[in-house]
Amino acid sequence: MAEQVAGKTTKRTWAHKSNSSGIVDPGSRKSVDADKLAKTRKLLDGAIALAWRDVMTNRRPPALTSTRWVWRLAGSYHLTHSYPPLIKKAAQHFAKTGRTSLAQWAEQKAKEEQGHDLLTLQDIQSMGYKASALVEAVVHPGAVALVNYFTQTVKSPDPIGCVGYSYTMERLATGIGTKKYIQSVETMLPQDTNATRCLRVHSSVGADVEHVEETVEMVAGLSPSERNDIANACYKTALLCFNPPKEGYISDEELHHVLKPLKHIKTTGET
Repeated sequence: MAEQVAGKTTKRTWAHKSNSSGIVDPGSRKSVDADKLAKTRKLLDGAIALAWRDVMTNRRPPALTSTRWVWRLAGSYHLTHSYPPLIKKAAQHFAKTGRTSLAQWAEQKAKEEQGHDLLTLQDIQSMGYKASALVEAVVHPGAVALVNYFTQTVKSPDPIGCVGYSYTMERLATGIGTKKYIQSVETMLPQDTNATRCLRVHSSVGADVEHVEETVEMVAGLSPSERNDIANACYKTALLCFNPPKEGYISDEELHHVLKPLKHIKTTGET
C-alpha cells in the first residue's frame, strides 16, 4: 500500500518440491542455473520498479503516528486474513490442471502465512483497542483494493497472477521493513507496547527474505509465457501499492472519530 518499495552466488542452485510434511524430496529437485535465476529476479523486480516510475506521484502519506499505526494494522489484518484461503484455492486449481510446481508452491504459501492475521490482532490489542471489533469496523481502502485484486487473480481461469501478487507483497516488505524501520516504529509507539509482531514477520528480519528467493527459484523453472504473466501481475500489484488513494488519505480528525469508540476500556481489577 502507498502508506508503507539476497541472491545466491553459487554456480547452481536448486528449485525443489516439498511433500505433504514440508520435507524436501531430493528426487523431485531440478537444477536451475544462476544466470536464469538472476534473469528471473530482474524480470520480477523490474516490473515492480516500472510501476514505481509510472506512478510518479509527489503525494506522500501523513507522518506516521501511533494512531495511524493502528490504521495500518487494520489494513494488515485484512491482507493477512484473506491470503491463506485464497492461495489454497489457487493451489487446488494448479493441482487439478497438473501444474505441480505451482500447486506445491501455493500450498506451501498457505501454510507459511497461516495465523499471521492473529499476530495483527495481538498488535491491535496491545495498542489498547478492541481488536476484533476494530478490524470489523475499520475499512482500509488500500487493503480492500489489494484483496479485491488478489481475489480476482485466484478466481480467474488461470490464477498464475497470484504468484506475482505474492512476490510483490513480500519483496516490498523486505525492502521497507528493515531493522532500522522496525526500530523507528517501536520508538514512536507508547512504552510497554508490543505492536510490531506482524511487521517483524513481514520484513527483512523475518522469513520473507527466504520466501522471495524460493519464489524466484520456482518461477525460474516455469515457461517464458508464465514468467511474463507473473511479471505482469507484479506490475499491477505494485501499482496498487504505490498509488495514493483516490479519495485522499484519511485525516487525523476522521481517524480519531473512527477509532475512539473502539478503544479498550479497562474494567475494575483488570491488569
